[in-house]
Amino acid sequence: MGRTTLEIGVLSGYEPEIGRWLWCLEDVRRTIVNKLKGLDQELLDEKVDGRHSIGSLLYHIALIEADWLYVEVLETEYEPEIRSLFQLSDRLENGSLVHVEGETLEQHLARLQTVRDRLLYHFRQIDLTDWRTPRHLEDYDVTPEWVVYHLVEHEAHHRGQIFELLRTLQTTN
Repeated sequence: MGRTTLEIGVLSGYEPEIGRWLWCLEDVRRTIVNKLKGLDQELLDEKVDGRHSIGSLLYHIALIEADWLYVEVLETEYEPEIRSLFQLSDRLENGSLVHVEGETLEQHLARLQTVRDRLLYHFRQIDLTDWRTPRHLEDYDVTPEWVVYHLVEHEAHHRGQIFELLRTLQTTN
């Protein structure tokens, strides 16, 4: 077996620094998509010990990515195509994630990809000055750079939860 080189790439078409962060975001997504290939509906929808289902976590990842893009970075309403992807709210009154059931893996992955495509499109328009220019919201100021950092962190966190759920489900079913 040959030697592996572990390094961060750069998405082409972006300022190199921005392209590196976006490559990281894409890398986290790649690992989720690859791990879930062929996942059946039962495992996608099942909740274990009161935890969220894999489907609910996938819905949440997409919704949070859309929200950070539109609310914080673009400071605008969701585009109609994006709004139509989210028929459910993110959370219940008790703060837990809404349970998403009955959507196929293909539907979840298509939603994730549509949101990511919009994010990549909008970030293609950003230069390094805009990348570091704070957006002044009611409760905080935030830069697009920090938003992407947070999205990498957020998705990686939930990737760990998804992989742990998958291990648990595969050993109990």
